Amino acid sequence: MANLSPVSRRELVRKLKALGFSGPYPGGKHEWMRRGGLRLTIPNPHRAAIDPGFIRRVLRQAGITIDDWLNA
Repeated sequence: MANLSPVSRRELVRKLKALGFSGPYPGGKHEWMRRGGLRLTIPNPHRAAIDPGFIRRVLRQAGITIDDWLNA
Protein backbone atom coordinates (compact mmCIF):
# COMPACT_ATOMS: atom_id res chain seq x y z
CA MET A 1 0.00 0.00 0.00
CA ALA A 2 1.31 3.43 -0.92
CA ASN A 3 1.89 6.01 1.78
CA LEU A 4 -0.07 9.23 1.82
CA SER A 5 1.62 12.51 2.59
CA PRO A 6 0.05 15.64 4.09
CA VAL A 7 -1.52 18.02 1.56
CA SER A 8 -2.75 21.60 1.63
CA ARG A 9 -6.47 22.32 1.46
CA ARG A 10 -5.97 23.74 -2.03
CA GLU A 11 -4.36 20.46 -3.14
CA LEU A 12 -7.19 18.46 -1.52
CA VAL A 13 -9.80 20.43 -3.49
CA ARG A 14 -7.78 20.14 -6.72
CA LYS A 15 -7.48 16.37 -6.41
CA LEU A 16 -11.15 15.91 -5.51
CA LYS A 17 -12.13 17.94 -8.58
CA ALA A 18 -9.85 15.76 -10.72
CA LEU A 19 -11.71 12.74 -9.30
CA GLY A 20 -15.10 14.10 -10.40
CA PHE A 21 -16.27 16.23 -7.46
CA SER A 22 -17.75 19.69 -7.90
CA GLY A 23 -17.56 22.55 -5.46
CA PRO A 24 -16.61 23.51 -2.85
CA TYR A 25 -19.99 24.89 -1.82
CA PRO A 26 -20.69 26.93 1.32
CA GLY A 27 -22.28 25.07 4.20
CA GLY A 28 -23.01 25.66 7.85
CA LYS A 29 -19.64 25.44 9.54
CA HIS A 30 -17.72 23.72 6.72
CA GLU A 31 -17.70 23.77 2.94
CA TRP A 32 -18.61 20.62 1.04
CA MET A 33 -18.10 19.01 -2.35
CA ARG A 34 -20.44 16.77 -4.35
CA ARG A 35 -20.15 13.87 -6.78
CA GLY A 36 -23.47 12.35 -7.79
CA GLY A 37 -25.43 11.73 -4.61
CA LEU A 38 -22.35 11.81 -2.37
CA ARG A 39 -21.68 14.92 -0.30
CA LEU A 40 -18.22 15.27 1.30
CA THR A 41 -17.52 17.79 4.04
CA ILE A 42 -14.07 19.31 3.66
CA PRO A 43 -11.99 21.12 6.28
CA ASN A 44 -11.97 24.87 6.61
CA PRO A 45 -8.96 26.77 5.29
CA HIS A 46 -6.07 26.94 7.73
CA ARG A 47 -2.31 27.15 7.48
CA ALA A 48 -1.49 23.59 8.56
CA ALA A 49 -1.37 20.68 6.12
CA ILE A 50 -4.18 18.13 6.14
CA ASP A 51 -3.17 14.96 7.96
CA PRO A 52 -2.93 11.66 6.02
CA GLY A 53 -5.32 10.05 8.53
CA PHE A 54 -8.02 12.55 7.60
CA ILE A 55 -7.31 12.02 3.90
CA ARG A 56 -7.79 8.24 4.38
CA ARG A 57 -11.19 8.84 6.03
CA VAL A 58 -12.27 11.11 3.18
CA LEU A 59 -11.13 8.57 0.57
CA ARG A 60 -12.93 5.71 2.33
CA GLN A 61 -16.12 7.78 2.58
CA ALA A 62 -15.91 8.69 -1.13
CA GLY A 63 -15.00 5.20 -2.32
CA ILE A 64 -11.69 6.40 -3.81
CA THR A 65 -8.65 4.13 -3.80
CA ILE A 66 -5.28 5.42 -2.64
CA ASP A 67 -3.85 4.69 -6.09
CA ASP A 68 -6.56 6.84 -7.72
CA TRP A 69 -5.79 9.61 -5.22
CA LEU A 70 -2.06 9.49 -5.91
CA ASN A 71 -2.63 9.55 -9.68
CA ALA A 72 -5.13 12.46 -9.61
